[in-house]
Amino acid sequence: MTAMISRRGLNRATLERQLLLRRATMPVVEAVERLAGLQAQTPHSWYFGFASRLDGVRPEDAAEALTGRRLVRLALMRSTIHLVSARDCLWLRPLVQPVLDRDLFRNHTHGKPVEGLDMDELTAAARPLLEERPLTSKQLGALLAEHGRSAGWGDRAPASLAYAARNRMALVQVPPRGVWGKSGPIAHTTAESWLGAPLATDAALDEMVLRYLAAFGPATVADVQTWSGLTRLREVTDRLRPRLAVFTDEQGRELLDLPDAPRPDPDVPAPPRLLYDFDNLLLSHADRSRFITEQHLERKYAQRRPVPGFLLVDGFTGGEWTIDLGRDAAVLTLRPFGTPPEATAAALTEEAARTLEFAAPGVADRRVTLEPL
Repeated sequence: MTAMISRRGLNRATLERQLLLRRATMPVVEAVERLAGLQAQTPHSWYFGFASRLDGVRPEDAAEALTGRRLVRLALMRSTIHLVSARDCLWLRPLVQPVLDRDLFRNHTHGKPVEGLDMDELTAAARPLLEERPLTSKQLGALLAEHGRSAGWGDRAPASLAYAARNRMALVQVPPRGVWGKSGPIAHTTAESWLGAPLATDAALDEMVLRYLAAFGPATVADVQTWSGLTRLREVTDRLRPRLAVFTDEQGRELLDLPDAPRPDPDVPAPPRLLYDFDNLLLSHADRSRFITEQHLERKYAQRRPVPGFLLVDGFTGGEWTIDLGRDAAVLTLRPFGTPPEATAAALTEEAARTLEFAAPGVADRRVTLEPL
């Protein structure tokens, strides 16, 4: 008989794997690989993903790994920008090519202008341009449009040509974009040029699914597909089934997992944590009820811009937070859903103070405010 796992059981299992039940002591690159990457479409908010997961980490640790080419930011899962290790970039990127193809040709803005264009010709034209020097999308689009007029492509929108190159090639965003405390334009070069190595030709979806389960399991096939953006993964999970443990949740759905993966007791305490705006924890399952509360859903955060950070209280979404980093003062505002018990408020405040110390160690005036929603 298949074992049942409760909502709290799923919650604690995934929190443990996402390093959110207890902070870990490990290098940032190892942590990124353990987490199966971090969603990182904003330049800097993803740094707070390390603050909530690693002990003794500094923003400079991740920034140095980015400038040192041990970490890279590029379009991956769901065609969104992710932070992954150099090693994972080279084998994950080929596996998600169908996701980026679908995104390109279904894109309302860029799909139609590149209809009928030979994508091999496009990438052949784009590669030497991008490997000569990093280019912004505007720069790349202008160069490709100029090339295309002489190559018989017709008069195609430069922005769409650049977008097609972004989706058809493994393009990394180069520093200073994404470096803590700095800014810069979104400029790209090829992953192969930046990392000095070719993309893998033998990457296996089996390995991707196993890495997902290690970071986010137990999970359904739909969960894996939601995280990756890929479809028709059941044939992969069926192939892996002899190597996996099988559970059912409270709704009777089948969940798969690695047999030796941690599954803590559902009643193990979960300390308060501050998640960044696009934290993978909240975006990597088809059914997100293992973390997301009704109070959270009622506020329709998916429709809000900018998106705030989110509070985890007892492992579930319990509010939001924002930070204002000034030269002379740093203020972090906690907005829990309702007035929390005194002990919870104290624990949240302590966690917020720790986050402030991470983000603004040189600012003497660091303040935490609590404003219940």
